[in-house]
Amino acid sequence: MNNTSLKSNRGRIRFVCQAGIVAALYTVLTCLVGAFGLANGAIQFRVSEALCVLPVFMPAAVPGLTVGCLLSNILTGCLWQDILFGPVATLLGALGAWLLRRLSPWLAPLPTVAANTLIVPFILAYAYHAEGGLPYLMLTVGIGEILSAYVLGMVLLLALRRYGSRIFGQRAD
Repeated sequence: MNNTSLKSNRGRIRFVCQAGIVAALYTVLTCLVGAFGLANGAIQFRVSEALCVLPVFMPAAVPGLTVGCLLSNILTGCLWQDILFGPVATLLGALGAWLLRRLSPWLAPLPTVAANTLIVPFILAYAYHAEGGLPYLMLTVGIGEILSAYVLGMVLLLALRRYGSRIFGQRAD
């Protein structure tokens, strides 16, 4: 093997490992919060949504967050609509964070907040028949996302910013 293919393999292995770690962290955090009844429902506070800032540091966070959401929704007993469309919302949010990272890392949580505020209430209303109507569900999910993805996410971003190059191999702008 030449030196170039070794670097390429190392990069792929690093990507898969980083994605797996992010997926595991998201799943564990969601299941822990789920034990208190806060991971699902009209009023939810998924602490794991703070990880939505990780695409600022590494592209592997995009599939990691998506797989983490999928596993979380399966393990917490969600309906098939939530298992299918919940990870789609997470994927859209993670891709948005990745795309906004160069514009401003401070915008990274916004796609996650928007995607979940727009998609999750429909899942709650039509799959779970949650009471309150779509505007109410959008409000409650939106507030939960602002608190978990934006507030906790920015705390995480600030904490990781200083050591990002050591942890992830690159630094957020």
